[in-house]
Amino acid sequence: MLCLSCVHGGIKKVKDTLLRFERVHKVFKVGHFLSRNVIHAVWDVSFEIPVEPNVFTLVGESGSGKTTIANLLLKTMNPTKGTIWLMNKNLKDYSKAELIKIIQPVFQDPFETFNPLKKVETYFLSMLKKVTTSGTRTSNYGLFERILNEVGLTMEDIKGRYPHELSGGQLQRLSIARALLANPRILVADEPVSMLDASLRISVLNLLRKLRDQKRMHIFYITHDLATAYYVSDYIAVMLKGSIVESGPADKVLSSPLHPYTQLLRESVPDIARSIKQLTPKRRVEKIAESARMYSGDLCKFVHRCPYKREICEKEVPPTLTLNGVIVRCWLYHNSVRGGV
Repeated sequence: MLCLSCVHGGIKKVKDTLLRFERVHKVFKVGHFLSRNVIHAVWDVSFEIPVEPNVFTLVGESGSGKTTIANLLLKTMNPTKGTIWLMNKNLKDYSKAELIKIIQPVFQDPFETFNPLKKVETYFLSMLKKVTTSGTRTSNYGLFERILNEVGLTMEDIKGRYPHELSGGQLQRLSIARALLANPRILVADEPVSMLDASLRISVLNLLRKLRDQKRMHIFYITHDLATAYYVSDYIAVMLKGSIVESGPADKVLSSPLHPYTQLLRESVPDIARSIKQLTPKRRVEKIAESARMYSGDLCKFVHRCPYKREICEKEVPPTLTLNGVIVRCWLYHNSVRGGV
């Protein structure tokens, strides 16, 4: 169950959730003292992820706030307002040493993850020192080899090699292997396949699903690509200019989207099944993003683009409603919910 306790006034505290964002805001102030601008990177975001392992995906165009959400989760920055609960404990109360064993990141560009002047195995030896408190060098090295095998690599593939001697796909698998050394509960994968060739993307996506199924790991997947989101996700949350406008089971959200913005995103991939095979979908996201940046504040972020705009959309905050297991933040369905749909 995704976010079914989310309401505009907050979300209920339940024991069977692994992660919960509760009305989280993140505000940045940029510019000089006399001409400072305020950017609402994340605005009133609430969602929860159940204990049952799953692939939870944040999808949206560049600048929608997806990576800011990831940084808040990784505790590289703190929310301006709101609370993040991890295993029913406030995220701010976790130490760095505690968090490294619960959450691990995999970033977009594998070539920037590794220092080109260092052999790749040095990163794994460093991580082993951080996450292991016992065991001999031999047993820890055996753990290293086992995890390499889990991501489809061997010691012979990487031993003595520098990053430039490996392919992008191999480096991204190494990034995942490095994260797995900590045996985390959550793997935060921020655009992990966007820098890879189409032929390599499917193998990394299959690896993420394998980690969910075999290692019972939660995958927090971030992407702008609806085709990969559809292929790998159990649940999806659609972000627009810092807010989540629709969320629910992936098949429902992407096959029958409710929010007008999600509908436009879905229309930009006219044949999603074919796009999954190609993993190079056509998109109109850039035009949508440009129009979204025209509007800020706590009202609808899509009001200037929406073909179903009503007078109330420019005056009041849209309600958060639940229809058939999907949560949507839109005035369009207000009367339907009240009528019992």
